[in-house]
Order: sequence, then C-alpha cells, then structure tokens
Amino acid sequence: MAAVGEAMTRVAGEVADGLLAHGFTTERYLREVTLPTVEPGLDRSGRTRDDFAVSHLLLTATGRTEEELARAIDGTRRQIAFYGSTPAYRGVLELHGWGELGDELNALSKSAREDRWEAMGGLVDDEVLHTFAVVAEPERVAGEIRRRYGSLVDRVSFYTAYEIDAEVWEPIVQELHGS
Repeated sequence: MAAVGEAMTRVAGEVADGLLAHGFTTERYLREVTLPTVEPGLDRSGRTRDDFAVSHLLLTATGRTEEELARAIDGTRRQIAFYGSTPAYRGVLELHGWGELGDELNALSKSAREDRWEAMGGLVDDEVLHTFAVVAEPERVAGEIRRRYGSLVDRVSFYTAYEIDAEVWEPIVQELHGS
C-alpha cells in the first residue's frame, strides 16, 4: 500500500503486506514518522516489522558525465519542487523546517509565469536536494543507498525525473543485490 500521510501509513501497518514510501520521503521522515506510525497497525494485526516490507521509490540523480549528472540534478530539483508544492506533502517539509518553502512552491505553482516549473526547481537548494535524493556518480549510488536507507527499507526502486541510459543501473543493482 502506498502511503505518505499518517492515516494511510497506519492502515498499511494494519492491513497490508508492506508499504511503498513515496518519492517525496526523506530518510528522517521514514525514521521519525513513517516507521513509528506503521508500528501500531502492526501491533493491532499481531505482526512485527519482520512481517512487513518497506519499499522506497527513491529519488536518485546520477550520471556518467558532468553533463548527465547536471541534467539529472536539474530534473530531480524540479520533481522535488513539484511535490513540495502539494499541500498534502507539507508534513515532510515541516519536519525539516522547510514549511515556508512549501508555501513558496505552492504559490509559484499557481502563478501565471510561463517558466514557473523551472523557477520552482530553482528554489530547491542543495540541502533540500540531497535530503530528498541520492545524488552521486553511478559507482557511489549503491553505497549511499545502503548508508542512508539500509536499516530502514527492504527494497528500493529508482525514481528518475530525467532521461538516462538503462545500462547505468545494472552495476548499481548488482552491487545492491550483493550486499
């Protein structure tokens, strides 16, 4: 069951085999909000965390060249901005002290500016980018995923808001499977 908010997360813990964490989820949000919210549902259903799979649709920006990486980062910033403009996801931003960013993004998303989506991406600074996404060269992606999410999730899927050659993912997946 996919969930971001506390009500759906609680229900997932009670009735589902697992949870698909939204791409607009951070390591801290998983640790401090999502997983603790799952626990009461698991308790009600007589299960433990071992009986429940957590999958994360993980925003990932990577590239083999500086140009590919820059394009990946730009697309990822815009995707974060899009989700950040959505009031239903404000809690994730607020946890990090970025509620005002959500207000700015929401207002800009409703503006008549033709370049509003690009401008919104410009509001996502490096701290926000690196909090929401794994940003690394391909040979460092798997290690960064393990470091940040290894104790929190059972599975990851790569969420890319940009074009990238599928061959980039093969060694990353192999390294993750080997761990």
